[in-house]
Amino acid sequence: MRHLTRVVQVGSIKIGQGSPLALIAGPCVIESCSMVINIARTLKQITSELQIPLIFKASYDKANRTSLRSFRGLGFMQGLQILAEVKAELGLPILSDVHNNHEIEAAAKVLDVIQIPAFLCRQTDLLVHAGKTQKTINVKKGQFLAPWDMEQVVHKITSTGNKKILLTERGTSFGYNTLVNDFRALSIMREIGYPVVFDATHSVQQPGGLKTASGGQSQYIPLLSRAAVAAGCDAVFMEVHPNPLRARSDGPNMLALRKLRGLLTDLQAIDKLIR
Repeated sequence: MRHLTRVVQVGSIKIGQGSPLALIAGPCVIESCSMVINIARTLKQITSELQIPLIFKASYDKANRTSLRSFRGLGFMQGLQILAEVKAELGLPILSDVHNNHEIEAAAKVLDVIQIPAFLCRQTDLLVHAGKTQKTINVKKGQFLAPWDMEQVVHKITSTGNKKILLTERGTSFGYNTLVNDFRALSIMREIGYPVVFDATHSVQQPGGLKTASGGQSQYIPLLSRAAVAAGCDAVFMEVHPNPLRARSDGPNMLALRKLRGLLTDLQAIDKLIR
């Protein structure tokens, strides 16, 4: 049984009770302006043809890296400028991570969805500061949290009067360098009253699994995505790349862009069936 949630609107996109499955997708990190725009253009074409609502994501900074030498992005201001270009050229709503309070004011001028990374989901000041923007806030459930703990996270944001909240499941730590998915979490978090998102690519990540970088098992992205949609998630989050083997961040757990259309067709069919 699907629990009732409020509908969260991002631009013209409605996410939540009764709305069709939405997609949040893009590369892990901004590697170059041309790469990001080309990926966004391809995503828009695919989702427009399938009539799937799309929110484009790319990180201007990946602060939670395994190694000090890991690539983090092109920097805060340059990254935001590139995301603004994507928004202006393609008309897509934009999501990116924020890591510090001082980023939020500038980020909110560009982003339609402010994302709180999993490692920071308990940071009270960050959550409150983000909530005060009145932008939609997507909070990734920490790998270390139980799904019912997200109710307190929600209370921190709603204390600002902001009720435009998405809750994302991205796996739970299970021993060293391993994540597992408990699909009960989608239902439990939905009971809090907000739409739930399934992060299909970070769920197959192996944090620190390559010693100086994270590994991943991207072959399981389709399996977990199908299961999550069947379990009633409101949106799917996927990081995609034209060539994951050459990606500068999180390549082992990203989906190859050429595989996206077929997977989305399957997910859309499952979503229509359960609704």
